[in-house]
Amino acid sequence: MTKLKKTSRTKASDEALNAGSGQTIVQPNVNDNKVKSISDIREQTHGERTVQVDDEQRIRQAFVDKDWNEIKIADSWQIFKVMAEFVEGFEKMSKIGPCVSIFGSARTKPDNPYYQMAEEIAAKLVRHGYGVITGGGPGIMEAGNKGARSEGGKSVGLNIELPFEQFNNVYIDPDKLINFDYFFVRKVMFVKYAQGFIGMPGGFGTLDELFEAITLIQTKKIGRFPIVLVGTKYWKGMFEWIQQAMLEDEHNISPEDMDLVQLVDDAASAVKIIDDFYSKYLLSPNF
Repeated sequence: MTKLKKTSRTKASDEALNAGSGQTIVQPNVNDNKVKSISDIREQTHGERTVQVDDEQRIRQAFVDKDWNEIKIADSWQIFKVMAEFVEGFEKMSKIGPCVSIFGSARTKPDNPYYQMAEEIAAKLVRHGYGVITGGGPGIMEAGNKGARSEGGKSVGLNIELPFEQFNNVYIDPDKLINFDYFFVRKVMFVKYAQGFIGMPGGFGTLDELFEAITLIQTKKIGRFPIVLVGTKYWKGMFEWIQQAMLEDEHNISPEDMDLVQLVDDAASAVKIIDDFYSKYLLSPNF
């Protein structure tokens, strides 16, 4: 344990609270009891690697002092990892031709109507000349790849490596499976090489991808490609809130921004929006 240097304000406050106690205020050193490896974690948890322990180590690590050499080495190597993911993605994705990205929850089961609808949408897209891009995992993503595979179309999987959670599904074309460590690199691939998005019901990851696309279109960083959300009942409440709170109450968006997304309830309507939009434009990457 070591004493931390205090500011005059903090020191005065401590002295007032402990006047006459005869005790010295000692703060814990953030480097004390620091776990240095995965082996240490497993030893402390008797082999059980829990999310709570991982979170605690991340929080502790944020307060650990590093010297300049450590910072430079770690950040430099991270840059190369990011570059490697971009290079692999660009090389593989540049050859796929016109595609539509389908995203949604990894937790959706095969007996769920939304799973079956995603599979149907993917099959229809392939019959209409598109390939299908998904996040590569289970649930809705699996349904999209399965539908594309069933019609002999291009089935692309942009898989993200997550602890305890995601694994790639078996319906991805072997030469079109890309594994990512970084969400932001993966999202670039979704947007750059898709001619449209089909959003199925999902969680935070689905919302992340949806609002990334909406923001890029709204700010004119990319072309205005179609975004279709399937499941009016699922999405309606959120867009009513956007209409009321963001647009009408606070004026944080423009009225025309509400037209960037269309809600449908069946596979035929979703695919028709994509077809109608691109009957007027050449198919090409968005940026």
